[in-house]
Amino acid sequence: MPHQAVIGLIGGMSWESSSEYYRIINQTARDRLGGVHSARSLMWSVDFGEIERLQHDGEWDRLAEAMKDAARRLERGGADFLVLCTNTMHRMADDISGAVAIPLLHIADPTAERIKEAGYRRVGLLGTAFTMEQDFYKGRLREQHRLDVIVPEAEDRRIVHEVIYKELVAGRVNPASKAAYRAIIARLIEQGAQAIILGCTEIMLLVSAEDSAVPLFDTTTIHAVAAVERSLGDG
Repeated sequence: MPHQAVIGLIGGMSWESSSEYYRIINQTARDRLGGVHSARSLMWSVDFGEIERLQHDGEWDRLAEAMKDAARRLERGGADFLVLCTNTMHRMADDISGAVAIPLLHIADPTAERIKEAGYRRVGLLGTAFTMEQDFYKGRLREQHRLDVIVPEAEDRRIVHEVIYKELVAGRVNPASKAAYRAIIARLIEQGAQAIILGCTEIMLLVSAEDSAVPLFDTTTIHAVAAVERSLGDG
């Protein structure tokens, strides 16, 4: 039997994207191992209604405690490393890492590696307002990976954020929102973006390669595949 380290998934933010993580991880494990193999994993899924309220109330300390609690539960359950199934909550990546003895596979790192391997340096970033405006994500891409990161203008950021929280986290895909995202991506390209990071795990539900004139880097897929690679010892 192939050795697989146990993937510990902190999910539920939203469950729509967490289900994609589960699907991609298991499909990738089957592709790599053959037959009817699947991934060894655990998931602790939070109530996103509580998380979303705390995010918009700016209660980041309480959110950090919730993430640390989830990490500890997974560690006690036998996870060998952690995957936080959301971009925004990587704001407390250091809190999570400090709460457990097992490592956290940071979502920005495999994403940046894929971008650099493809030869790109100037990238547009779409995500929640927290991800686009705060430095916990952009800063890591810039300082650790030397990427030049640009984000949409203020009104476009508002649109991107509202579509995520009012539609995508509830599993709603609106054609008008898809058109709005296409226009926002086009404006980032006009500013020199060589590629676009889909820096929210739900955006993959709305846009795909056909919606952009430059390559899209979907953090959900990249992160999930990287988790399998780490589990199998080749990442």
